[in-house]
Amino acid sequence: MPPYEFVGTVKALPPTQTFPSGFSKREVIVTSEEDRFPQDIAFEFVKEKAELLNGIQEADRVRISFDLRGREYNGRYFVNVSGWKIEKLDAGSDASASPGRDPGADDLAPDDLSDNMPF
Repeated sequence: MPPYEFVGTVKALPPTQTFPSGFSKREVIVTSEEDRFPQDIAFEFVKEKAELLNGIQEADRVRISFDLRGREYNGRYFVNVSGWKIEKLDAGSDASASPGRDPGADDLAPDDLSDNMPF
């Protein structure tokens, strides 16, 4: 399976979670930039990869390389978005030139978007 990449803006950096077994993980919540209705995606960095988030701050624009991990537990299926690389992008990068971006979406106020939602 090829690695995936995601570009977005850091929304939140919850603290590292450490479990009694010694296992640790840290999440970073990143908001997509290319969707008309932005999505908040939680990426999980485990064990020594959690240290990669040191120096990352809210509002940073980042590129994350990640893998999708799936598992079954008691007949239920779960998916983890497991990050293994994160890079800060220059503030001078032109995010508005991203392919697939709807140029008119930025012109709408948040109240205007609620009328266009399919649900």
